[in-house]
Amino acid sequence: MVSVTPTVPAEDAAANSTPTAYADLTDAVRQLVQLMRDGGIGQLDVRQGDLRISLKSAQAIEVERVVAEPVAVTSPSPSAVEAPPDAGGHVITSPMIGTYYSAPGPNERAFVEIGDRVEVGQTVAIIEAMKIMNEIVSEYAGTVTELIAKNGEAVEYGHPLIRLHE
Repeated sequence: MVSVTPTVPAEDAAANSTPTAYADLTDAVRQLVQLMRDGGIGQLDVRQGDLRISLKSAQAIEVERVVAEPVAVTSPSPSAVEAPPDAGGHVITSPMIGTYYSAPGPNERAFVEIGDRVEVGQTVAIIEAMKIMNEIVSEYAGTVTELIAKNGEAVEYGHPLIRLHE
């Protein structure tokens, strides 16, 4: 729990500031920064009386786990992207519109590659939507046989991403 001690208005601050008050405020800010790091919080505003502390992370990345679900299409739209024909298996599709990323970072190993074994609940990709990185989690277990979407490609709802075979 972070406690912030109320301070006097800015015009009286110089006359009433003490080393103890400064140390308490510094400790409170450190606790708030740690709270932001631990909770993955990108921005935090705290107000108490005349005191206002506003913190914003320089590396604010929000990650939300999204479970990819199969999509049933009754009448295909002309703009819908369809999975290339293949014999069976499960296709992991995009649950949202965004940019597909096969790895957590530009110089990092891909989440999955052809031939990798995927378990239920395993992160297989990221889709960035509105500056939020959303983990795509597999609902199926199987072996990756095809990487349909390309890294950095714009995808839409229902766009096929990865094909798995049991």
